[in-house]
Amino acid sequence: MTAPARPVTAHVITDDAEALAVAAGLAEDFRAGAAERDAGRRLPHAELDRLSASGLLGITVPRAYGGAQVRIATLAEVFRLLAAADGSLSQIPQSHVVYVGVLTRQGSAVQREFFFREVLAGRRFGNAQSEAGTKHVQDIRTRLTPAADGSYLLNGLKHYSTGALFADWIPVLARGRGDALEVAYVPGDAAGVRIVDDWDGMGQRTTASGTVQLTDVVVPADRVVPHHLTFEGPQLHGAIAQLLHAAIDTGMASGALAEAVSFVRTKSRPWFESGVESAADDPLLIQRFGELSVRVRAAQALLASAARTVDEAADGLSDDSAAEASVAVAAAKVVAAQAAVETGSALFEVAGTRAARDGLNLHRHWRDARTHTLHDPVRWKVQHIGRYVLNGTRPPRHGLL
Repeated sequence: MTAPARPVTAHVITDDAEALAVAAGLAEDFRAGAAERDAGRRLPHAELDRLSASGLLGITVPRAYGGAQVRIATLAEVFRLLAAADGSLSQIPQSHVVYVGVLTRQGSAVQREFFFREVLAGRRFGNAQSEAGTKHVQDIRTRLTPAADGSYLLNGLKHYSTGALFADWIPVLARGRGDALEVAYVPGDAAGVRIVDDWDGMGQRTTASGTVQLTDVVVPADRVVPHHLTFEGPQLHGAIAQLLHAAIDTGMASGALAEAVSFVRTKSRPWFESGVESAADDPLLIQRFGELSVRVRAAQALLASAARTVDEAADGLSDDSAAEASVAVAAAKVVAAQAAVETGSALFEVAGTRAARDGLNLHRHWRDARTHTLHDPVRWKVQHIGRYVLNGTRPPRHGLL
């Protein structure tokens, strides 16, 4: 196998504590330019290069291949920290981590050796999963057609391809022999791959979640992974993927709350009827900040609890432990989504008219939260939680739960 041409080098993180420290430092730096990047839709090429160089993209690589193999609780906190700083940038590596996990579970020894070396060097995975115009999100029509020489031809059209524009490798979800679900790992600069930067969402503006066109892309057999095997037994693929989304929502909620606190302390005026000199002493604002803090703390607590449940399930995977993990993650995602949207909106309620000035771009918090929480409907997560609690029905095995 050959690698894409982009020369990269990356630090190799060795343990959980280092991963958290690196994430906290990067988040602090990324926060400073988040409003400007969003306002001008300046894509975060430089920031992603720093993320690659930091080693954070390699923290889930198994120790046997030179990675830190951090606990899922650590991974969730890394994403929460990044999302609190920038709700767009934090979304980009989510698919990267998910498809490192696909290789961990279903990749051959040769595939793991090659791709984990790529990841530890700082190369990035994007994604090409979703398709528009199909019956539903699981209706995948992109095809891997066997060729006479043992390779495949890949054809399809993908949308919402977060990270593809920045990627060295694009994992493509496709149907292979017998309609089996496969993942083809395709170089971003491969012949027949066209990445269109046509994402125009109201939020998460800088994720570049656009279109990937695949026309007769030649894929060697050793770049195809049998993803369908993931769902033939108890699995945590969906739980981990969804936990990262919950972490992003939780981070966006805490980021919006922090922005509101800073604004009210430094820029807001008290309401004249409050009888106080500072907006921060207004009893009604104090009450509302208390309520918002409870929402955010609840999201953080459920996120941490769900992550521990996933870690415990990974240590002894069974149908029961996988079900517990999926339900715990679903609960965390429901509360995190609610907290992110409410806090992003309440920022204006507590900060007042001045906060609505477009030049401040404080509305990015609500726009990012509202956009990201559309990723998959939490109403179905509530359904699965209810069925599990009331009737003991285990959640289905798929990548969205």
